[in-house]
Amino acid sequence: MYKNGKYRETDKMSDLICENYPMVLVMSRFGIALGFGEKNIGEVCRQNGVDPCTFLTVVNFLTEEVSAPMTNIDKCLSIEALITYLHNAHAYFLDFRLPHIRRKLTDAIADCPKDVAFVITKFFDDYATEVNKHMSYEEKTVFPYVRGLLKGVKDPKYNITIFRKHHDQIEMKIIELKNILIKYYPGPGSNLLNSVLFDIFATEQDLSSHNHVEDYLFVPAILALEKTIQ
Repeated sequence: MYKNGKYRETDKMSDLICENYPMVLVMSRFGIALGFGEKNIGEVCRQNGVDPCTFLTVVNFLTEEVSAPMTNIDKCLSIEALITYLHNAHAYFLDFRLPHIRRKLTDAIADCPKDVAFVITKFFDDYATEVNKHMSYEEKTVFPYVRGLLKGVKDPKYNITIFRKHHDQIEMKIIELKNILIKYYPGPGSNLLNSVLFDIFATEQDLSSHNHVEDYLFVPAILALEKTIQ
């Protein structure tokens, strides 16, 4: 995926972003800021202290839409760098994206009946709570476990398969919220409400990609790591 993927270290970072704009979020989650001029991916990664192999593995994994758990993970992949990427994604969703949508949603439904506004807000808050619960579990349980593995210490009471089973999908709550807004919203339409709906769709897709990285890249990498520790 690192050596054989579409993008390589010698490709310009600006070309990657222009051809696949969602990679702006990937870049940001690796701690890379904009303003890199004509530099290639390898140069930008090294100047920002980012492992190029891990960055390109994630980029190629997402742009090529891998549909099954990876079995040929490059040995150059840095699991610590991948954890940093996932952690930063969690911070983006919980500290920025979801609070931003809630503020817009509150403004957009201000003129609809109070009981309807209450139901819509509750659906969104339930969804945000579920996302928070899911990501907090990873931060408090999964990542410390994996960092222990990297030090050669394996917790006999835990393994990454437990995470895979615990990794329940949260798509249903966001689908219910979308259905209320699309099918049953009783108030007048507005540009702001449409913008909120667009943000919800985009966030749903972004979260789906995030879960995809966890299920099909992160988990296989940890399974392989577990086998190396007695």
